[in-house]
Amino acid sequence: MASIPFELKGKTVFVAGHRGMVGSAIARRLVREDVRLLTAGRNELDLCDQAAVRDWFASRTPQVVFLAAAKVGGIVANNTLRAEFLYDNLAIAANVIHAAYLHKVEKLMFLGSSCIYPKLAPQPLREDYMLTGPLEPTNEPYAIAKIAGIKMAEAYRSQYACDFISVMPTNLYGPGDNYHPEHSHVVAALIRRFHEAKLSGAGNVTVWGTGTPRREFLYVDDMADACVHLMKTYSAMEMVNIGTGEDITIAEFARLVASVVGYTGTISYDTARPDGTPRKLLDVSRLAALGWRARTSLEDGLKLAYRAYQSEMKQAAE
Repeated sequence: MASIPFELKGKTVFVAGHRGMVGSAIARRLVREDVRLLTAGRNELDLCDQAAVRDWFASRTPQVVFLAAAKVGGIVANNTLRAEFLYDNLAIAANVIHAAYLHKVEKLMFLGSSCIYPKLAPQPLREDYMLTGPLEPTNEPYAIAKIAGIKMAEAYRSQYACDFISVMPTNLYGPGDNYHPEHSHVVAALIRRFHEAKLSGAGNVTVWGTGTPRREFLYVDDMADACVHLMKTYSAMEMVNIGTGEDITIAEFARLVASVVGYTGTISYDTARPDGTPRKLLDVSRLAALGWRARTSLEDGLKLAYRAYQSEMKQAAE
């Protein structure tokens, strides 16, 4: 594993996807690094438009790129918007990575997703398990697009000697999450559901699936800190998992969210809804060897996430 110091200070850094949960967390973390931060909203730059991306890179000349932009969602969104998830994410990865090569970006980080691992891969998930078995069918288009991005970063590194690296964050939560009732991830969905049940006095909240799958959750600002750490210290072909190395059943997690929100009713399970992958725990030994570990406990992170949700809902209502 290569550990090569890379200086961020004074660099022009483009965070692609800065309005999303992941990109906004990276942008917050970069405030402490004395960089010139570049961002571009969708109205300014469509990352699916190849010519627009090349023109933007030519005029802005970023030296460092965090590629956090993606079309994302939970099981339902992944399974119903299959063409959009495949096309948009392939286009974003191809356009940004190629533009970074053409315009001599010094370093790029591509952010993947833990859904790139086979559905029934051994646990915990090691980085070299990618492409060793079939994917979870419900999010296969998204996973294939992310695998293509990882392989593209590898190929540009090998053919053109570009300093492009890839990281694999686990399930993330925190400020800026998507709370859509159908298209959100499990953490945001449960925070919203328990909050609304508390306000309405509902006696029961239904959680999708059986409650038995095990999941690992990482507070998004911890993830951003890991990304900055790896950008400064890591340079190699192999991708790096970013997670806590600990998991919890969805049922245990639901009880913890209910407790943080202050919901005191009962919890039931809609077993007609899909569970997704039975277990998804990342092996974070490579990350630990590079000198980084998560700092925010799940309970503390959920308290911060719930406060952020309340603040975001208040702002939306004003």
